[in-house]
Amino acid sequence: MKYEYIFFDLDGTLTDSQDGILNSFRSIFKHFGIKEPEYEVLRTYIGPPLVLTVGQTLGFSGEKLQEAVKVFRSYYDNQGYMENRVYKGIPEALQRLKALGCKLSVATSKPEHTAIKIMEHFDIAKYFDHICGSLPDESRSKKTDVIEYAIKLNGISDRSKLLMVGDRKFDVEGAHQSGLKCAGVLFGYGSREEFEAAGADYIVENPEDLEKLL
Repeated sequence: MKYEYIFFDLDGTLTDSQDGILNSFRSIFKHFGIKEPEYEVLRTYIGPPLVLTVGQTLGFSGEKLQEAVKVFRSYYDNQGYMENRVYKGIPEALQRLKALGCKLSVATSKPEHTAIKIMEHFDIAKYFDHICGSLPDESRSKKTDVIEYAIKLNGISDRSKLLMVGDRKFDVEGAHQSGLKCAGVLFGYGSREEFEAAGADYIVENPEDLEKLL
């Protein structure tokens, strides 16, 4: 078996979290009296670390940035996490990968406690040895930082046995920075063009295609 360990992103890879995330951003716009951008622009907010999106895209900094993050988290943690669904075929794909002997972990820039909450709510936490995310103070929010943390938890010494799976260029970039191969999934929020530009090692169309990479 080529890969013994597989790290998964969460949003856009295991679950379609679009409604919950966009509604959380809408709560920021409402709170600050900001006009909501067009849907196609708003949709690009899904994927990057929250602080990066709020800081660079909305131009917030300092106390205003922290307030916006707090508003987002409040909505998402109380309601937005339920505005979510597991992608069709994901539970079955996870079951097959486990049956083949793969050790599965999640590496997301989403807060770790929120990731655990979502995965337990939708009954997919049981397939994973570790669920790794950012910390409440927004540290460990870069993808490569989360990946390195997950590698440490798993005690992995041979990184050639590890595959990252995600739906945006940030997953590919984070994986490559950590010396890993990365598979981009087309059923999430990224496109084939985005993956090709980022240098994804594999591009898969459906969850069931993942086991073909082993």
